[in-house]
Amino acid sequence: MQIAIVGLARAGKTTVFNTLTRGAAETGGFGGMTVNVGVVKVPDERLTLLTELFQPKREVPADVTYVDLPAPPTTADGREPADIPPDQLARLRNADALLHVVRAFDSPTVAHPEGSVDAARDLERLDFELVLADLSVVDKRVEKLRTGRHGTAAEREQNDRELQVLERLLPSLREGLPVRDLELSEDELKLLRGFRLLTEKPVLVLLNIGEGDIARAPELVSAVAAGYEHRQTQIEALSARIEMEIGQLDEEEAAVFRADLGLTEAGLERVIRLSYQLLGLISFFTVGPDETRAWTIPDGSTAVDAAGAIHSDLARGFIRAEVVRWEDLLALGSMAEARRHGKLRSEGKVYRMRDGDVAEVLFNV
Repeated sequence: MQIAIVGLARAGKTTVFNTLTRGAAETGGFGGMTVNVGVVKVPDERLTLLTELFQPKREVPADVTYVDLPAPPTTADGREPADIPPDQLARLRNADALLHVVRAFDSPTVAHPEGSVDAARDLERLDFELVLADLSVVDKRVEKLRTGRHGTAAEREQNDRELQVLERLLPSLREGLPVRDLELSEDELKLLRGFRLLTEKPVLVLLNIGEGDIARAPELVSAVAAGYEHRQTQIEALSARIEMEIGQLDEEEAAVFRADLGLTEAGLERVIRLSYQLLGLISFFTVGPDETRAWTIPDGSTAVDAAGAIHSDLARGFIRAEVVRWEDLLALGSMAEARRHGKLRSEGKVYRMRDGDVAEVLFNV
């Protein structure tokens, strides 16, 4: 899973990146002009407990890659964002989701480029740039499909279907609305997959608030959400500077600091949890003497899909999956005991995997 961190200048993108990755990328000044990439191991208490039970040679958590992209350049007057450079667009299009950092903090030392803090305004500005980027792609492809009628009958039929879908997008994009707001069928989404449209991607809007606003974070989130009713979107608040400072403490000190601030979980864990929800992802586990491992799959995946996530050979030769709930396995102490108590089940290809399943795949070589 790859998530691109985007935002306007001085929104605190790189501070958020450091918070999530426990990194030390340069912030402020020219730090915002650098592409930063970090891989984060997903914290999962269930995997930790399974590792303690099986004592394997290694533990392999799921991971998330965060890409911190420079803020869009500005036009000559320094007020409006200019076109997003092609190399940044390519990185954005490769992401599974966008994490949009929006400034919601005041600072006497870090002036806002607009002279005032207005989260709704800044959110709309960057959204507009993403819509323009998609509109350019769709416009060019529609023009090409309308003027070219070459190829075989099957190719022309495919092009006609593609044209119909793209023409559905144009009115919304011209009105400044994201593609994810449209109710598209699975077939239509499949036709669009190759374009990797930016406004089709799920978005986690992260309001970067000051320490003094932590207590009223829900109020700030509600205020922005009231005017930002888009599908596949979540809005959350986080004080990136405070979370980055907490991330530099040991676990015990960090817990005390969070408690003093009224924070119930680490910013990293909250953002990853929300990202999983936004992308519709779940985790299942494999266990044994060699390793315990967490695997990430889309919610709704079948047992054979899960086998394929481990290795394509397992999906091709799939016979069945032996499945037990992680909490049942912990309570009973072993796969043998889980089987003896009827908690270890044999499931076929169409079994729908649940978050927290522990699975062993049986297959033909």
